[in-house]
Amino acid sequence: MRILVTGGCGFIGSNFIRYMFQARPGTAIVNLDKLTYAGNPENLRDVEGKYDYTFVRGDICDENLVDHLIGEGFDAVVNFAAESHVDRSIASPREFIHTDVLGTFNLLEACRRHGTEKFLQVSTDEVYGSIEDGSFTEESPIEPNSPYSASKAAADLLVRSYYATYETPVIITRSSNNFGPYQYPEKFMPLFITNAVDDIKLPLYGDGLNVRDWLYVTDNCAAISLVLKEGEPGEVYNVGGGQEKANIDNARAILRILGKPESLIEFVADRPGHDRRYSLDFEKAAALGYSPRDDFDAMLEETVRWYVENRSWWEPLKR
Repeated sequence: MRILVTGGCGFIGSNFIRYMFQARPGTAIVNLDKLTYAGNPENLRDVEGKYDYTFVRGDICDENLVDHLIGEGFDAVVNFAAESHVDRSIASPREFIHTDVLGTFNLLEACRRHGTEKFLQVSTDEVYGSIEDGSFTEESPIEPNSPYSASKAAADLLVRSYYATYETPVIITRSSNNFGPYQYPEKFMPLFITNAVDDIKLPLYGDGLNVRDWLYVTDNCAAISLVLKEGEPGEVYNVGGGQEKANIDNARAILRILGKPESLIEFVADRPGHDRRYSLDFEKAAALGYSPRDDFDAMLEETVRWYVENRSWWEPLKR
């Protein structure tokens, strides 16, 4: 199988590439990545030089490049490339609309023209907005509350339209909050871990009781691989971890693992449009055989240990 992965030097994309080489021998991967601040070649240093891995530096918003590359022929295109940090989207939304919407459009157009067998859009539970009780299903209305989630929702709708209009074989996965190694240290888990390592305050929004469903990144990679193989064109698949945690509980757990005092937690003003709770019903993916296998507490400890042992990876990024 020959796959084009976009955004493969990012957090989830790099873990997916590594997962595919381990779980699906014989897979050949071309990685297209612009190498923005969050795209780090160091994330894939261990697969460089493999005969079945090729890196191409480029932007999914470059229509000619995308068309030329996809024209070389792929069994599937998996789109991870996106601006993804909510706080950045609030401060500067234009880049999010440009990359997440126009970039996805370029990929869809090229796949349509060249008859690519599958296009998988990697999306997020944030497109659904916030939910007080119960869990979002794939049929839940889309109600994004930040420029980031709105840009992903717009891309999802564009993907859906290509199936309805052109019968382009598209699939969408929407995952809950991922955590694990190689996550850029502006996101909640790595920011709090690395701050705690250096005895820097942990800035916790609002009252700290916002709830997220946490998913270890390898579980998400396994789900994406499964949906790529078994999923039905035109369908959306939620990918949850089944581990709902309040942000303050995660902050305390990180401090406990590192042996640091809870006095490092600093409550700060809540951000605009901050979703209170996310929760996904992922029975549809489970029907394909998906099940989150990684224990949250064990994976959190492993993630903390990874950042402690890989200071040389994150310290330059924070500096």
